[in-house]
Amino acid sequence: MLIHPWDAGLDEAEWQTWLADGHDFGQLSVNGVPGQSPVVVPTHFCSDGNQLLIHLARPNPAVKAIEHDPNVTLTVIGDYAFIPGPWRAERGTPPADGVPTSYYTTVQFTCHARIVDDPEGKAELLRRQLAHFQPDGDYALVAVGRPPYGRMLSGIRGLRLEVTDVKAKFKYDDDEPVELRTAVADRLDTRGQGLDVPAARQQRRRLDRIGTWKP
Repeated sequence: MLIHPWDAGLDEAEWQTWLADGHDFGQLSVNGVPGQSPVVVPTHFCSDGNQLLIHLARPNPAVKAIEHDPNVTLTVIGDYAFIPGPWRAERGTPPADGVPTSYYTTVQFTCHARIVDDPEGKAELLRRQLAHFQPDGDYALVAVGRPPYGRMLSGIRGLRLEVTDVKAKFKYDDDEPVELRTAVADRLDTRGQGLDVPAARQQRRRLDRIGTWKP
């Protein structure tokens, strides 16, 4: 992933805070077995220290690919918006001469995957996931040999992804003049389509921290 200096995360807390704000769904990319394309799996995940926790249905082809090569990438993308060219035209130039772009936030985890197949290991993984996604505790106990989850454990395979590297990118025109960035954020709020409002929020947040970009 290309990350320009002005797109880079300002510190670890920036991407950690963004993830904690409900960004816990990503795409797991697994190197394919020889002669096959990589396998990409959309999935929820949660963290456990330096590990990311995922579970997959037993027939999922990603598991076979991980058995061949445990080096994987988990990518999370959000707060994205298309920015029309006229919004970015330089002052004094025709609006049609402006060049469009995309705004987005992404965090990519490079990981070493370990498959969890023992029943108690899978039950513990599910307990941690449920504690994250249903913090109110409105779910049955996950225990080996106890319904409803006990009989389902054989149908899944757990994954513990040990994070070895993290790359974060916040692409919001931070190298452009303050006036342009402010105007684009206003236009995103006015358009209000898709993730326009969250994208504008990210742009203003970065603008407040960076101000005028200084290489």
